[in-house]
Amino acid sequence: MLRTITVAAGVLTACGPLERHEPVWVTIPHGASVEVVAESLATYQLVSSPGSFRWFAKFNGATNSLKPGTYRLHAGMSPAAILEELLAGAPLRETLFIPDGSWVNETAWYVERQLGVAADSFNAVVYDSGVVAQVSATGVSLEGYLFPGEYRIRVGATAREVVFVLLEEFERQWQPAWTRRLDTLGMTRDELITLASIVEGEGGVDEDLPFIASVYHNRLENGMRLQADPTVVYALGQRRRLFNADYELDSPYNTYQIEGLPPAPISSPSAAAIEAALYPEETDFLYFVAAENGQHVFSRSYREHLDTIRQLRDK
Repeated sequence: MLRTITVAAGVLTACGPLERHEPVWVTIPHGASVEVVAESLATYQLVSSPGSFRWFAKFNGATNSLKPGTYRLHAGMSPAAILEELLAGAPLRETLFIPDGSWVNETAWYVERQLGVAADSFNAVVYDSGVVAQVSATGVSLEGYLFPGEYRIRVGATAREVVFVLLEEFERQWQPAWTRRLDTLGMTRDELITLASIVEGEGGVDEDLPFIASVYHNRLENGMRLQADPTVVYALGQRRRLFNADYELDSPYNTYQIEGLPPAPISSPSAAAIEAALYPEETDFLYFVAAENGQHVFSRSYREHLDTIRQLRDK
């Protein structure tokens, strides 16, 4: 059991850019003094100053008890929570990387390949209705909520542990201002994540994402079908080139055939895609097409859109 950490009121506070929600990996080498540790924590803006953390560790009798290892910390942790982590010691960890826009079945494959956790066990948690209900998702799985990125996962972690690390990161990335923004947009969080997953699926450069989002917002407002290719790919269940017949696929996810948004997200969007869906550029664009360089060209009318396609093909 960990010792009880005593906090002297008003002496030490967490600091740093609290809007940063990404994890901060701090490595404590063998033989590192509390001075070195304090400097490292201050460099990452996890504590207010090296001197205050040194005093705090000494106050709690922990000057010579900090354990080496690589720790997953984050801005906003209290000094007591940080010290408790450093006293407990860091377990051996493995790296897990989930690319932006991954589907849940792809995430399960990454988890199995990188961590050795069976994909079937991972999917059993991902499709657990009780777990799905915890994030208020409307789909049958946690699609959209397994936040992409790089993680350091405890060696020997269970499928459930891995799933909840990804869910925890999603909640850490989600900002209070985003919840307030949902009211302005008149959308639920699940609807927003669904839209963001479509924006993510269009790919391209990050600078284009708010413009892509504006096209879909404009289409929703005008009662137009979204006609988003990534939804057809998702409905097919395989990432491949689309053919004309694919657009006729009868699926609630095929936005060439349905009105409005699909019933649930189609992938796990990045923070950039989520923010773009929340704060789209104010435009009157209704169409876009990808150029060879990965950037998109936007149009206000179908005629303009067709002209753009011809121009790109003639280059």
